[in-house]
Amino acid sequence: MSQPELDATTMPQLAALMSLAVMADAASAPLEGGEDPAFGSVFWRTLFCADRTPTRGMVLGIAEFGPMGTLLPHRHGPAEIYFGLSGAGIVTIDGMPHPLGPETALYIPEDAEHGTVAGPEGLRFLYIFPRDRFADVEYRFSQA
Repeated sequence: MSQPELDATTMPQLAALMSLAVMADAASAPLEGGEDPAFGSVFWRTLFCADRTPTRGMVLGIAEFGPMGTLLPHRHGPAEIYFGLSGAGIVTIDGMPHPLGPETALYIPEDAEHGTVAGPEGLRFLYIFPRDRFADVEYRFSQA
């Protein structure tokens, strides 16, 4: 099946579609991660990402940690925001520990080393990147 050609008639229609609000249901998003010991035991659900949803400019997802789960120390080019949903944990940013729990937000500067350890009840938080796609974020894990 060939792709339709974009012309002066279809471009405004495409722009209108891209400007529509998009809804994501976290319960329907696939659970990913948790299987590679190189980055820890965190799982995540990607809710907005340009290669999965008709969105651009931001990636939004939910990180999910079991009791004492981890995301090992790493860096990446874009800044990131965490917003706590449930549970509790510690996010260490450039050597400084910061508690994270419900209704708490953390801004993680560009290229700051950061890692997370969940508490005994686990941890869930939103993460946001100013990128079109999650794949646009290059994780660089610190040496153990």
